[in-house]
Amino acid sequence: MIFPEVNQDWTLFLDRDGVINVRKMGGYIENIEQFEFLPEAKEAIAAFSKIFKYVFVVTNQQGISKGIMTESNLFDIHRYMTNEIELAGGKIDACYHAPGLKATDVTRRKPFPGMALEAKENFPTVDFRKSIMVGDTDSDIQFGKNLGMKTIRIKTLEPIGIEADATVNNLKEILG
Repeated sequence: MIFPEVNQDWTLFLDRDGVINVRKMGGYIENIEQFEFLPEAKEAIAAFSKIFKYVFVVTNQQGISKGIMTESNLFDIHRYMTNEIELAGGKIDACYHAPGLKATDVTRRKPFPGMALEAKENFPTVDFRKSIMVGDTDSDIQFGKNLGMKTIRIKTLEPIGIEADATVNNLKEILG
């Protein structure tokens, strides 16, 4: 494990696109057929489920506000994703999403804290100082830093403007 102090008191926050599944650059994952797990992502999440108290997905999904997809589409995708992870021996405790547009959603959408605050409201023992945020964009890393979390970046073609505490090629590398 990259951070040896992690134990069952810790929480893991995962971005979705580019971390768990193949990111559709310039577009949106609109349905289950377009959702493709990254190699070894399910197995890594299964391992995280044995290490962390909670595992959450936090994902910006402005395609909903743009009318490209519906929340029902998103719920179907997340149900499929969590079922596949469970079949691999893992668990996602909850999925949180921000459907608002980048220009107008200044509370819920990463890097703003809304999704994490909702997770803490639903799971009161979450301690952001004992949490890790894993993402592939600056907004993911800033989200974690804004809340006092440790941060891990999954390498991407996206330009890097904010350094994470650690950088890896994929979820499995976090396990060491």
